[in-house]
Amino acid sequence: MKPDRTETTPKPSVADGQDSGKAGSIFEPSETCWRVARADRISLIVDAADYFRVLRKVFIAARKELLLIGWDFGFELEMLPGESDENGNAPDGFPNQLGDFIEAVVEQSPDLHVYLLKWNGAVLAAPGAILPSLALATFGSDRIHFALDGYHPFGACHHQKIVVADDSLAFCGGIDATEERWDTSDHEPDDPRRVGKDGTLSGPWHDVTSAMTGPAASALAELSRMRWYRANDEELKRPDISDPMQWPETLDTDATDVKVAIARTEPPYDGSPLTNEIEKLYLRSIEVAEKTIYIESQYFAAEKICAALVKRLEERDGPELVVINPHEAQSQLEDDAMNVLRSRMIERLNAADQGGRFRIYYPANSAGEPIYIHAKLMIVDDRILRLGSSNLNDRSMGFDTECDIAAEGPGKLIAEFRSRLLSEHLDVSPDTFDKALQEQGKLIAAIENLNASDGRGLREIPPDNESWRGSFLADTRLLDPRYLPGQTTSTGEGLRPRHLAMIAGVVVLGYLGWKAWNVRRNKRSRR
Repeated sequence: MKPDRTETTPKPSVADGQDSGKAGSIFEPSETCWRVARADRISLIVDAADYFRVLRKVFIAARKELLLIGWDFGFELEMLPGESDENGNAPDGFPNQLGDFIEAVVEQSPDLHVYLLKWNGAVLAAPGAILPSLALATFGSDRIHFALDGYHPFGACHHQKIVVADDSLAFCGGIDATEERWDTSDHEPDDPRRVGKDGTLSGPWHDVTSAMTGPAASALAELSRMRWYRANDEELKRPDISDPMQWPETLDTDATDVKVAIARTEPPYDGSPLTNEIEKLYLRSIEVAEKTIYIESQYFAAEKICAALVKRLEERDGPELVVINPHEAQSQLEDDAMNVLRSRMIERLNAADQGGRFRIYYPANSAGEPIYIHAKLMIVDDRILRLGSSNLNDRSMGFDTECDIAAEGPGKLIAEFRSRLLSEHLDVSPDTFDKALQEQGKLIAAIENLNASDGRGLREIPPDNESWRGSFLADTRLLDPRYLPGQTTSTGEGLRPRHLAMIAGVVVLGYLGWKAWNVRRNKRSRR
């Protein structure tokens, strides 16, 4: 029997690797998370160069099912830039471009089905990308299933970034398999491998994701199939996996036997209530912090999160707060909308700060060029690690569809990962950072002790002056809306996002057809 599209997921029983949490845990299924499940192995992956490389190995090894849930997919993306031979193949012998690579993987595995679910609004954001998507769905194997997901309120987006192979190995984090995401942790200036399909160089980009096996991976597969069903009215059966996916030998194991919480944001829609587990998890994490709260996020504008941080900074002996953000947004409109809100947050936090316990930085590479932060993570003390797709803005708390994972320990895993991230930003070894932290006794003091005044390092972000447009967008939260608990959306049919995507698709195809006709007509006129 198929699940009803509007029903909520019941609280899971403690079975098949699930866990209701431990004494003193902040993980509460149906409150701060959807489910708690064991990860037999877990790896924390920094930056897309390493992620894309291991993703290829997993795709090649998959035998039954690949689930790809994404904000966007760039099927013309070169996964290993600069490594193609004259035939366009990567060193592993498969095509380097993502779309052709998926086709080749399916061709060599006769029982493999690939399900690609992409937010339909990405068609409006990048209309040229729809043609490779349609080509893959239309002319590729009938075991490649591509769909645009329009099951969301108007203006919202599906922002989750999940990949699951054979129900047994999953990735969850902030990295999209699309253009302008690839970079190494060196973030070299003008790296020629950071080139788009139009030949222009992209700026340095910092991101984070995770890999895991065991019941936690299977739970992420279940969540992905739920998304597919809501979007397509098609129920996907769990594949019969007699030979689970093996852990890639080139992927480091950071910890074993870790309890992982999976938390979601899902907006109210067609009778379903708001799910804001992610927001509750953020708030509970901030509440229990004792010494340090370390954040990396694309934005810094979530009202409830800011209020919780203000409260902790007002305490005389509260935790230190270090935030890593981009220097500026990717467009002037986005900068006006989001960074005015950020500036207001900075001013509130500075006013509340007791004893200089708050810093907000952006990272710079060796040429002093700002490194764009796309990672979405929070580390509290040596106790809590949370990462995923959710940004620190109101959309991610109650408007867009998000998925995060979190772990409470082991402390060594969490402390080492924070050192790894900060040592990358400061261009020192993790051992050097750990030594400075031990000597200084405080996180901010250790950062400032190691931070270079120019070149690679962290630069403080001051509040910006507000323009009239920025003030308007910040006051109205026009680009950063949210639903609150108890609010609902209309269940009437009306004009849905999927209808707009279909209209946009027709317009794009018509425009491209008109352009091709004009090219042919001009060629004939020159004969």
